[in-house]
Amino acid sequence: MSTPRTKTVEILRDLIAFDTTSRNSNLDLIRWAEDYLKARGVASELQFDETGEKANLWATIGPADTPGIMLSGHSDVVPVDGQDWATDPFTLSQKDGLLYGRGTADMKAFLAICLSHVEDFTAADLKTPVHIAFSYDEEVGCLGGRQLAAMLRGLEIKPRLCVVGEPTSMGVVTGHKGKSSWRVKLTGHECHSSLTHQGVNAVEYAAELISSIRKLAHDKRDNGPFDDAFDPPYTTVHTGVIQGGTALNIVPKDCEFLFEFRNLPADEIDDMFRIVEARAAELSVEMQAIQPDTGIGIERISWFSGLGTDEESEVVTLTKAFAQSNDTSKVSFGTEAGHYHDAGVPTIICGPGDIEQAHKPDEFVALDQIARCEGFFARLIDWAGKN
Repeated sequence: MSTPRTKTVEILRDLIAFDTTSRNSNLDLIRWAEDYLKARGVASELQFDETGEKANLWATIGPADTPGIMLSGHSDVVPVDGQDWATDPFTLSQKDGLLYGRGTADMKAFLAICLSHVEDFTAADLKTPVHIAFSYDEEVGCLGGRQLAAMLRGLEIKPRLCVVGEPTSMGVVTGHKGKSSWRVKLTGHECHSSLTHQGVNAVEYAAELISSIRKLAHDKRDNGPFDDAFDPPYTTVHTGVIQGGTALNIVPKDCEFLFEFRNLPADEIDDMFRIVEARAAELSVEMQAIQPDTGIGIERISWFSGLGTDEESEVVTLTKAFAQSNDTSKVSFGTEAGHYHDAGVPTIICGPGDIEQAHKPDEFVALDQIARCEGFFARLIDWAGKN
């Protein structure tokens, strides 16, 4: 079994100790990383969210006038509430070649590897710069990633390519589905259930719209488009939550439900949403013909872009060389990669750990996975010092 650097494990121990569950601020971790970089002569730029309680970190090592390699990872983790952990989730522990703690796999190991190689980057006289990008709130909608993507769009000199270090067992991933989640609020007209002709039943109209959404899901299942690299190989559509009504003898005034698209990169979310939106408009006309103060409103509550990187592109060729892999794959989970790719930065996903361990109690990353990623970094540094 390959053994990672002691420095990497020590940094990972420090990062795990920060409880950066998405509901919390990530500033303690970001300020720690900022100080770590500053102590090694690297300046950072922070991008704050509208509350000022969360921030992205952006740092460049090497020539600023040359397109560089962006190394990207998110700082937030999912909650441990209700999970049965054998150890403290915010204290790194080691057993049988595995490192346990919340975020070890998803994805603080990659952040630790980035930081442990800062001195290697600065000593390498890089011809191609390296950009370190740490984001906030990936787990709740890629919020920090969207802000970073907006910054990338405005750069005069964009990164040459981006590697998002989500856990892929160091495989090279070129694609994932996008996701868009929607909240639908229906306002009906309340009355006694013996006088249904005077009311507008918000629950029943919700059922009508949900039925249309289900038909759209079946159309995608039966008619595609299809991509056999995904499981399932088509865009999925489903309704997951519905709430409405107060009592059986009252025609319900209010109903709310949530639905989502998980789309192939080649499938347009806007086209699908227009179908749902048009059906909602038809139903609203029916409702308002009975009572004018009724209707249906739809708002998007979260989303991230799909990723579909060309297998023949430079980012894939280089990443395969750094990872010493001849193969590529696509994954079902989402990342910030699609946002960066849409911002004009060719992007892939490649990082240590297994997504099967993410979000679970006793989350872990294997030591040999960290060592493999360090080998990736060594080859990247050698290439960036020559090209």
